[in-house]
Amino acid sequence: MDHYIDIRLRPDPDFAPAILMGALYNKLHRALFDLQAADVGVSFPDHKHGLRARTLGDHLRLHGTQARLQQLMNAVWLTGMRDHAQVSEVLAVPAGAQHINAARKQFNTGSPSRAKRYAKRHDISEEEAQQIYAKLAERRIELPFVQINSRSTQQRFSLFIEHCKPQEKPVAGTFSHYGLSPNATVPWF
Repeated sequence: MDHYIDIRLRPDPDFAPAILMGALYNKLHRALFDLQAADVGVSFPDHKHGLRARTLGDHLRLHGTQARLQQLMNAVWLTGMRDHAQVSEVLAVPAGAQHINAARKQFNTGSPSRAKRYAKRHDISEEEAQQIYAKLAERRIELPFVQINSRSTQQRFSLFIEHCKPQEKPVAGTFSHYGLSPNATVPWF
């Protein structure tokens, strides 16, 4: 993770930044899936969390080696987004950058289908399972998220992203086709 690319969304009177970021991130996911890339990470330097402000912002940073990032940018994944985004060249990570882990977080939101499965697995009534899941649904999720279409399952879901605290040393590892990892870090600056 010694290079990066900054992609910043341009203001648009017709589309909110969250919608544009969703479109951009969906395109990135498809490109990473098609390349079978497990060595490209993402971060969102302007992300905000909290009940009223949870957003990924308008700045997506891609992390990887110079060769892999150049390969990604040679693909035509940004088609349709070029008018909405300003894309930097492949740049070297600044010396002394800290590192963070950007990871997917999944939440049990209490959907009826989950309650039904829980009831079957634990041999209880659906009503009991719904009461258990009602407590889970009351939680307020404060992490930023994006609506994403999974390339592998074709399912649409909310992808919640947590940026952990910065640390001095990098942690090596692989990344999902969302550019996220449960433990690997990306430079943070």
